[in-house]
Formats: sequence, C-alpha cells, structure tokens
Amino acid sequence: MVERPRDEAGRARNPRPRDRFGRPLPVGSVGVPRIPDDLNLPPQQTLSYAQQLLEDGLAFNAHEVLEAAWKNGPFAERMLWQGLAQYAVGLTHIQRANPKGARTLLTRAVGRLRAYEADSPYGIDRAGLIAHAEALLAALDSGSSIPEDRLKPRLLLR
Repeated sequence: MVERPRDEAGRARNPRPRDRFGRPLPVGSVGVPRIPDDLNLPPQQTLSYAQQLLEDGLAFNAHEVLEAAWKNGPFAERMLWQGLAQYAVGLTHIQRANPKGARTLLTRAVGRLRAYEADSPYGIDRAGLIAHAEALLAALDSGSSIPEDRLKPRLLLR
C-alpha cells in the first residue's frame, strides 16, 4: 500500500498540483493555486471569494472555500454551507462531464438548501440557487448541453 502524506492531525493530504477542475496532475506540473487547508474567513469574505472563483470557472476551488465555512462555521449554519459546497461540487462534475455525479451532488445541495429553515443569512440567494440547480438537473436529465456561463450562479441576492 502506498503511504499518503498526512498533516499534523493525521488527515491524508495530496500535495500534487491540481487542474482547474480539481483533478490531480503529475508531480512537477503547474496547476491552479490551491485553497489553503486552514482557510477560515468571515462569511461575507467566504461568499465573495467563492463567487469570484465561480466566475473564473473554478467551481472545485469554490467548493473548497465553501467547505471551509461549513466546517468552521456555527453549527446552526452547517446545513446551509454544506449545501453550498455540494452545489459547487455539482458544478465541478458538470465541468468534468460527469452527469451522474452532478445529479447526485446537485440533488443533495437542493435538499440541504431547502431544509435550512432559518432566513438566508448574509444575503445568500437560496431560492435563486435552488431554482438554478433544478434547471441544471432538468438539463442533465434531458441530455442538453450546459454552456460554461450557466455554471456561474450568483450566490447572493442582487
């Protein structure tokens, strides 16, 4: 069995560079900048950073930013942040031409975003994101092509 690099807490880490879709590249390749493992931003900065990454076509990196908020944020908001992170992973699967993975993650994201019962904090456009995800799911189900510009949803109300 191959030994994987681990951090101080024993969690496996993959130091290999990654492409814009989050796939590992060969050692020595030049990939996109990685999101720090210890990222811990305030919610508005998290959302701004994730939005910029989505607009740059880096849904996998946006997922990592949103996942950090999910893991570091208040317990009461975890379902919301987890739904946002899963949403970004669903977009990543569309970018990777993996419709099955996209359906699975977008469906989970919609479920979590719907289940979050409190008002959407920080100006998150929960209803708009749910509608957008459902439109993507319909396109996946019909086998329609999804252009790159449809993979750049607005996280916040305008």
